[in-house]
Amino acid sequence: MGYIELFIIAVGLSMDAFAVAICKGLSMQKIIYKQALLTACFFGGFQAMMPLIGHALGKQFSDYIISVDHWIAFVLLSVIGINMIREACTEGEEACQLFCLKNLVVLSLATSIDALAVGVTFAFLRVNILPAVTFIGITTFTFSFLGVRIGNIFGARFKSKAELTGGAILIAMGAKILLEHLGVIGF
Repeated sequence: MGYIELFIIAVGLSMDAFAVAICKGLSMQKIIYKQALLTACFFGGFQAMMPLIGHALGKQFSDYIISVDHWIAFVLLSVIGINMIREACTEGEEACQLFCLKNLVVLSLATSIDALAVGVTFAFLRVNILPAVTFIGITTFTFSFLGVRIGNIFGARFKSKAELTGGAILIAMGAKILLEHLGVIGF
């Protein structure tokens, strides 16, 4: 597998994390670079770790992983999205702590499930896994950091609706993943 193909895969895998990072940035009144870097580290780290795990699992579990990855991503993204919408609609309560460790882990896992299946594919194709996962991790880190920043720019202008919009986007992403894998829609 060449660098061009690997780059295309890395960009494709990072798009879910990029979209979620934008949602996280929408919820910030002012950009906090420590939180943007933390988000990018989690998303990039999980995107690098999951293909590594998938590669290790190899042929043994490929049918099972591929058959349920979309359901896992759908449930995780929907739960987080519903929680964001609920908290956006609840008056008098603090906003959701989107940057807490629990939420970062859940969102990182949800956005990197498809990378697990890619790792299984890498095992079949005998891809040199360490350079591949490093490249995927760096690409996702970069897109995630930029996503938080882009989201913050728009969130500062539209902060009253930002969390509601972010929750709806997460639910829509989960539904899109599910519908694509069920063959209802094709993008």
